Amino acid sequence: MHTIFEAVIIGIVEGLTEFLPVSSTGHMILAQSLMNTQNDEVMKTFDFVIQLGAIMAVVLLYWKRILSLFGLMKRKSESKTGRKLNLLHILIGILPAGIIGIALNDYVDEVLFNPVSVLVGLILGGILLIIGEKKKEQPKAEVMDDMTYRQAFFIGLWQLLSIWPGFSRSGSTIAGGMLSGVSRAASADFTFIMAIPIMFGASLVYFVKNYDALSMSDFPFFAVGFVVAFIVALLAVATFIKFVQRMKLTYFAYYRFALAIVFALFLLLS
Repeated sequence: MHTIFEAVIIGIVEGLTEFLPVSSTGHMILAQSLMNTQNDEVMKTFDFVIQLGAIMAVVLLYWKRILSLFGLMKRKSESKTGRKLNLLHILIGILPAGIIGIALNDYVDEVLFNPVSVLVGLILGGILLIIGEKKKEQPKAEVMDDMTYRQAFFIGLWQLLSIWPGFSRSGSTIAGGMLSGVSRAASADFTFIMAIPIMFGASLVYFVKNYDALSMSDFPFFAVGFVVAFIVALLAVATFIKFVQRMKLTYFAYYRFALAIVFALFLLLS
């Protein structure tokens, strides 16, 4: 039986890390390991549900942009060419991870959802951040409206790395975007907007897959985690997104390396 205390702690961890290129999923797995929580289907579903709670903060932040994608709100293009980001960009971006993610879902659950795998992902993801920062192309897309369908597709391919817990969806896509000629700020914005349908879809898949393992007694646990993640993310989102848009990716890489080293020592000594 999972406790409300676990829901609060993990919800806070999720809300604080969802918008940084440090892997919120990886942090939750490590936090659960420290608290010795039961790593069952309920907890795995819970992780995706509270990530959805954090993503709802993005919906509030980008609501005008989201409405404009559906033609429900008119806005002027930010691109010098007059090009506008549209739903096809989003679809192209989420398609690779959506298809491969569903295909590898069982494998990821069974093999990669553990602290050791997360530590490997943190290190490899940190190396990618450094490469993205050092080898970045001169931005051809300064804002999201400048992005081409080709760039959206390449960012979607980079997002495949986030299937491995610890790599980070935002880290993979921001670094990949910079390597594809998209500015850091535009890559970050596109990453967060892409996360909305991805997390809705992932939460739905896990609910359907693990429906039989859930019960009404789990509802308070899920509800508290969702609300805590939403509130913490709402308080952090504006500031953290500005950090991600402006701060060099190498700083986040150093944090990932430090966390991996500290937790590896913890595992060896425990």
